[in-house]
Amino acid sequence: MSQSTNQHPLNQAIINQVLHDIRNGQTRKVMAMGFHEQDLLALKEAQLVSLLVNSKVPWVSVTVNQDVLRRIMGQAARDEQQERMIDRALRLGASSALMEQLFGLTHKEVALRRSVLGIPSKKGRWPAITEAQEHDLWDRWNTLQKQYKVDYRDNIAVLDLVMLLVEEQASGIPGLDDGPPLTAIWSTVQSWIDQGLLR
Repeated sequence: MSQSTNQHPLNQAIINQVLHDIRNGQTRKVMAMGFHEQDLLALKEAQLVSLLVNSKVPWVSVTVNQDVLRRIMGQAARDEQQERMIDRALRLGASSALMEQLFGLTHKEVALRRSVLGIPSKKGRWPAITEAQEHDLWDRWNTLQKQYKVDYRDNIAVLDLVMLLVEEQASGIPGLDDGPPLTAIWSTVQSWIDQGLLR
């Protein structure tokens, strides 16, 4: 077996990083890893560097910062959940203006997502909600609000409930089929919030 195959990969990775930092004048960064000044002087010797790189025994240890790790992993999960919510909203007819308001997406980004999802572009104004539809929507909203206990100050939670209403319409639930589109329902709910009707 050759000497190189006996190298401990962690040793080699650390030496490469340390030499890179030293060459770029980042000695404080190297010392923060646990090296001392005399170690930095010794690392100028090629023979010593070779010895450290080719050591079979790891002379460095790695610890995992669980708090940081969990935050990063949690962010990834939240990002994935948001991506699913955006796609779901677009499939249910969310307007570009609504996507910009809630998720900061530009008109071009929304158009691209619709194209990828195979959603035809909406032309013209969204139909206004009728008084009868608003009455039915109010009753259904209050029922779902009690069931899911949505905080109306949380726009994403409100959107989730609005999407549920649209999905109920699409499922053919009696009295809810062929109802108003997502954007119209969203606007109606926002008007209730502005009027202080939701508590």
